[in-house]
Amino acid sequence: MEYKIAVLAGDGIGPEIVEQAIKVMKAVGKKFKHEFHFTEALVGATAIDQVGDPFPEETFQLCMDSDAVLFGSIGDPKYDNDPKAKVRPEQGLLAMRQKLGLYANIRPVTTFPSLLHKSPLRTDLVEGADFVVVRELTGGIYFGERGRSEDLNKAFDTMVYTRPEVERILDLAFDYANKRNKRLTVVDKANVLASSRLWREVAQEMEPKHKHIEVDYMFVDNAAMQIIQWPKKFDVMVTGNMFGDILSDEASVITGSLGLLPSASVGVHTSVFEPIHGSYPQAAGKDIANPLATVLSAAMLLEIALDLSGEAEAVREVVDRSMSEGVVTEDIAEGKAYRTSEVGDWLAENL
Repeated sequence: MEYKIAVLAGDGIGPEIVEQAIKVMKAVGKKFKHEFHFTEALVGATAIDQVGDPFPEETFQLCMDSDAVLFGSIGDPKYDNDPKAKVRPEQGLLAMRQKLGLYANIRPVTTFPSLLHKSPLRTDLVEGADFVVVRELTGGIYFGERGRSEDLNKAFDTMVYTRPEVERILDLAFDYANKRNKRLTVVDKANVLASSRLWREVAQEMEPKHKHIEVDYMFVDNAAMQIIQWPKKFDVMVTGNMFGDILSDEASVITGSLGLLPSASVGVHTSVFEPIHGSYPQAAGKDIANPLATVLSAAMLLEIALDLSGEAEAVREVVDRSMSEGVVTEDIAEGKAYRTSEVGDWLAENL
């Protein structure tokens, strides 16, 4: 089979980690007799610097014409440290989500036996933790009306959700819970926010249609606490855009490294697959960044976008081997630390 993959490496360590995922995907192609055609495009600060737009029309069209998007990272300190900048790299990410209709971000949170001791939580709390955060991605406060007063002493951001937006993300979350352990946690702030009350109402209306799934409801502050206290109690968690952004980052820490967790953004058009971490500009060009989250994102790409579950499992198995055998970068190395490129080479050769 032949597949077209749009490659949006982005900023910072993005090009280095994406390069390793491409190595692994090429090895998958050789092993399983597939042909992947990779086409690069601009996004983020790199795109602003070259064409003045963080998500150019050419990039959008490539994404639309591809079977999947492999994405690296977005962000640059020169924009982070300039609060008056009118164009920012992150606007490219929001534009990509909106134009591609990527209404759901799926973040699996999985612990790895060889790295349990690196978690900030006790081993008995995290061993066996395995859950999925389903985050609504194109609504809420990040896309609502916002502004500043003329004297700049007042600012506002509006959190808006519609019933169809809530229904479609809950549909997806129920589907994931059905495929896993039949448990769904709906996270909101319904005791304070009207938008959260809509979420809870819609979820309660949908619940009778999924009687085989155990549904519970949790305020976001309580959820933030329980992720740390009892991470193994969760199976699938679904929540709004901002809450999901915060909770999924919190959850990622319990695994022992931000460099290990992948994600998928799915919706109306082409799906996007990326590591959950940022652009880590301090490490850019040094060949030290952990590529495993990006490689695991490629595994999600194979499984979700291309329906190649066997190929995806082969990638996950070789990533597990790299960690158990110590072929890892300096952030999680116990002894010898391998370079980013060396880890990519080892994964491709051993797959």
